[in-house]
Amino acid sequence: MTVNAAPRENRTPYTLDTLLDVAVSVFTERGYDGTSFQHLSLASGLSKSSIYHHIESKEQLLRLGLERALEPLMATISEPRALEGPAIGRLEYLIRRNLEILAERLPYVTLLLNVHGNTETERWALEQRRSYNRAVAAVVQDAIDEGDIRADVDAKTTARLVFGMINSVREWYRPERNVTPEALTAQIHSLLLDGIRTR
Repeated sequence: MTVNAAPRENRTPYTLDTLLDVAVSVFTERGYDGTSFQHLSLASGLSKSSIYHHIESKEQLLRLGLERALEPLMATISEPRALEGPAIGRLEYLIRRNLEILAERLPYVTLLLNVHGNTETERWALEQRRSYNRAVAAVVQDAIDEGDIRADVDAKTTARLVFGMINSVREWYRPERNVTPEALTAQIHSLLLDGIRTR
C-alpha cells in the first residue's frame, strides 16, 4: 500500500483526536505491526517530532484507539436496561447498543476486531472482549433459565454467534449509506433471536 502524504502547507492544525483518527485508519489498513512512524507522518502530514508532541509511543496511539471502542462497549453491560427485567429483553438491548456503537465508532471497532494479541495493549483488548462475551453469555443463560430461549442451545456458543454476526457487519456497513442500527437490530432479531426462542 502507498501512503499518500497530506500536504503540509495546507493542513489544518492537528489535535490528538485528529491524529488518532489518522492512526486508526493506517493501523487498520497496514496492520499495527506494519505501521511505522514514517507511515503516520506521511498520512498525517506531521513531522515525527510533531507526532511525539501528542503521544509518547505508537502503542499509546493503539491503546487510545482501542479504548474508543471498548469503553462504550464495556459500559453497556452495566447500563440499567442491561441489568433489569427479563433476560431476553436485556439481550435485545445489548444487541441494539452493540450495533449503535459499531455505527458510531466504526473505524475504532474495526481496529478492535483486527487485533491479534501481539503486544501488551492488544492482549489487554482481547481480555476486555472476552470479559464482554462472558457477560453476554450469562444473559443468554438467564434467558434459557427463564424459558425464553430454547434449552437445547448453548449459552456461550449462542453469544458468539450473535456477536459474530454483528461484528461481520463492519466489513460492509457504512452508516451514511446503509440501514439504520435499529433496522439492523430488527433483522438480527429475525434471523437469530427468533430462531432460538422457545415456541
